Amino acid sequence: MPLALALTIAGCGGGDNKDSGTPGGGDAGNPDGKLSAFATEPENPLVPGNTNESGGSKVIRALWVGLTEYDAVTGESKNAHAEKIETTDSKVYKVTLKPGWKFHDGTEVKAKNYVDAWNWTAYSPNGTQGASFFEQVEGYKDVHTSDPDGADGPQTAPEPTTKEMKGLKVIDDKTFEITLSAPFSVFPLKLGYNPFYPMPDSFFADPKAFEAKPVGNGPFKFVSRTPNADITLTRFDDYTGPGKPKFKDLVFKIFESNEAAYTATVSGELDFLDTVPSSGLAGGKYKTDMPDRNGSTPYMGNQTLTFPLYDPKYASPDLRKAISLAINRQEIVDKIFEGTRLPADGWVNPAVPGYVKGQCGDLCTFNPEKAKEYLAKSGFTGSIDLVTNADGGHKEWMTATCNSIKNALGLECTYSPIPTFAETRQQINAKAMKSIFRAGWIADYPSIENFLNQIYRTDASANDSGYTSKKVDDLLVKADAAPSVEEANKLYQEAERVLAEDFPVIPLWNQTAQYAWSEKVDNVRLSSLRELDLSTVTVKK
Repeated sequence: MPLALALTIAGCGGGDNKDSGTPGGGDAGNPDGKLSAFATEPENPLVPGNTNESGGSKVIRALWVGLTEYDAVTGESKNAHAEKIETTDSKVYKVTLKPGWKFHDGTEVKAKNYVDAWNWTAYSPNGTQGASFFEQVEGYKDVHTSDPDGADGPQTAPEPTTKEMKGLKVIDDKTFEITLSAPFSVFPLKLGYNPFYPMPDSFFADPKAFEAKPVGNGPFKFVSRTPNADITLTRFDDYTGPGKPKFKDLVFKIFESNEAAYTATVSGELDFLDTVPSSGLAGGKYKTDMPDRNGSTPYMGNQTLTFPLYDPKYASPDLRKAISLAINRQEIVDKIFEGTRLPADGWVNPAVPGYVKGQCGDLCTFNPEKAKEYLAKSGFTGSIDLVTNADGGHKEWMTATCNSIKNALGLECTYSPIPTFAETRQQINAKAMKSIFRAGWIADYPSIENFLNQIYRTDASANDSGYTSKKVDDLLVKADAAPSVEEANKLYQEAERVLAEDFPVIPLWNQTAQYAWSEKVDNVRLSSLRELDLSTVTVKK
């Protein structure tokens, strides 16, 4: 189902918003107004190439804009700083920039700022989360060496032979050329995502100083950050790009829990909440608590449970399939989420181009008898532990999922929260998880490729499970090199079907977002990436 159609079916909230998702009514608001929005503590310093989780990405996308951006309603990729992105063979791309764009420090955004940023992100000694997004660029393997960690523990990675990918060439201040190692028709769709943002010269001169006060090129500039409390930005009045904000100050507030943020939104202490917790969904409570200031919309995201496959406890695919079959997705959706989720039938969200129905087969359908058969084949006799961050509003559904597993399989199952999202991500990235953990994915760009290459390819940036499959890797390589998006999608779909054999991750449900706002703001819209549309929202006078 295309996202635009899904949005129309579900409708969008926002006072006078229409079903098309376009905010309407209200006045232009107070241009000197201040708005607060819910966030979780970013895992890392605010550097685009090292930020791939939702808490940090919200801030990054307010501070930066890249070559392209994604339409708030349809998710469609469209030019932002790029004047033109041209190719004749899907292998060599010529990028021409629009003139007059500046960083927040007043320096001009030049072609070299993109090339320098991309090379820095891809260079493996820098240890960034976004490096693998450049793996199709010619010369990536020369700047990025594989991590040799194995049975004997962490090992020192070999030093790359160079710091610059030969596939990136600056032609002049407004033009650069990208050469890929093979044709990759999906590549232009990636260019609006965080790792592809430009970085000013000041970053390379003093990265630590930059981390303390990041300098972007987007509609907002950095003011201050108090860990586990707030991140304050203010409008960049010299911004010449699309979507200029209609208010001045933006504060991302960090709460101990999603429930606390909900209470603050009801009272008006918080102006925008992008995720209503389960306690607010029950009986449609959020609609009663905040009439005329709530909304619901689908977005390109899913919720999953991920196995730490580096732990021998979870080595059996039969165990992983047994747990999937033991989860009564529909009952949890109905009772916990009030029917606001769609039980998953695969690893790709239905709104994403390339989605195919039923990729999970019957392994995503609740079946206690079959679950017990798989459990018996696995030989597993231990207990199950589910973990996630306590500040994200996941307690009710994680507890219900644990109970479903316990009742269907007769195994002991416990839910063990970790205090913050940042701490959770740190454990996941360190491959230190000993329990099955909550994961999920919000599309970085509108393509099935994004739901596969970045999560299931060996050593990919978001391959949290440690999954590796030569069969999947080979199919993804073939898909990447396909001459058209349509032909590529068929191969990505084939790779997705292999996941049903191995089951490294359990698909749970596809997401819709229930969100709410204070009486202080108007023209509220949630984007296809589940973020507040900062270009439409206004602060009332």
